[in-house]
Amino acid sequence: MFQNCSALVLNADFQPLSYFPLSLFGWEDAIKAVVKGSHVVVAEYDEVARSPSIQMKLPSVIALRCYVRPPTRVAFTRFNVFLRDHFVCQYCSVPHRPSDLTFDHVLPRAAGGVTSWENIATACSPCNMRKDTRLEKPRRKPFEPTVHQLMAAQRHFPPNFLHETWRDFLYWDVELEN
Repeated sequence: MFQNCSALVLNADFQPLSYFPLSLFGWEDAIKAVVKGSHVVVAEYDEVARSPSIQMKLPSVIALRCYVRPPTRVAFTRFNVFLRDHFVCQYCSVPHRPSDLTFDHVLPRAAGGVTSWENIATACSPCNMRKDTRLEKPRRKPFEPTVHQLMAAQRHFPPNFLHETWRDFLYWDVELEN
């Protein structure tokens, strides 16, 4: 019905609740949250949702009424590893789509390697197969990124859909137009 009408979810301080992945509600959940009173509307789409008793513009940005403390560490997920490495194979330096990437244990599990930020690197399938269980150094040493490092990386890979009302809340440090 209303395609591409997701609502960006902000914390009570008007910062995105999550960047990794970007915190979004579908239009139905956004309306429920506003009607329930847990969120307030910050910006709206032009589209209107109607029921027998009310009509309201679809929210494009909503904010929590009560502040939620953000996590201090970044979640260790496949997507966040790829984001940290800018979707570039750390062995051949070729950028890839997320679906064409795997993660590689720098020190193979067979040799006692663990699955951690410091031992996982982004690899394309051919490089991962070639490397197999051999010890090979990636071009950049794996590390645990900070929230700020991943936020900076995220700016290079915006979501597929980015409504203009979201820009003010996602890109605080972008140079302003003259």
